[in-house]
Amino acid sequence: MFARWDKMAKQFSRIGKEIAIAVKTGGPDPGTNPALRRCFQNAKSVNMPKDRVEAAIKRAMGKEMANFEEILYEGYAPHGVAVLVETATDNPTRTVANIRAHFSKGNGSLGTSGSVSFQFKKMGVFKLKPEGLNQDDLELELIDHGLDEMGEGTGENNEPVLVLRTAFSDFGNMQKALESKNIIPITAELEWIPTTTVELPENQAQEVLKLVDKMEQDEDVQKVFHNLL
Repeated sequence: MFARWDKMAKQFSRIGKEIAIAVKTGGPDPGTNPALRRCFQNAKSVNMPKDRVEAAIKRAMGKEMANFEEILYEGYAPHGVAVLVETATDNPTRTVANIRAHFSKGNGSLGTSGSVSFQFKKMGVFKLKPEGLNQDDLELELIDHGLDEMGEGTGENNEPVLVLRTAFSDFGNMQKALESKNIIPITAELEWIPTTTVELPENQAQEVLKLVDKMEQDEDVQKVFHNLL
């Protein structure tokens, strides 16, 4: 139960920062701020209370609110696994020191900008409830709006979901297309998808996942991506 609460707190914190960044960039009106609409969808998917969402918006509009800077760190976990770490921080000096320490303690290494990201594609990833959707028809309709691929996957609670992927540049087009069809995604995220993957034996894979878990627990870390199969 405590682990579940920790995970929920981390999710609320991550989305709270995303809301702050969205409001600072595009204003507090979700009608004119698609990034904020995306935050609302993702908040709903993790059952973030409405009052927490509203409080995050009010804090973002306040003068005392910290300005979060989004920084991507690149490096290698043990056994040559590529790792990308998305952060949102009000203190980059603290954050880079912590990220470097996580890599070092996990027998990995922090790399320079561009040393790892070439092994990934940044893509928009939308997860939909499959009920009531004709997948074949939907796929044909969404190709013109930037659909790259569609497939079946699992959600937060292992429930079946429909996964759509678009190029990073088509994220907004897909968001508008789904809205026009009154389809509300469970989540709408920008993710780094590996173009090549690494397969490891169980004991080595656990070393990598232990490092990833440590990274994800860091308060400045938003998301961690890797190319471990």
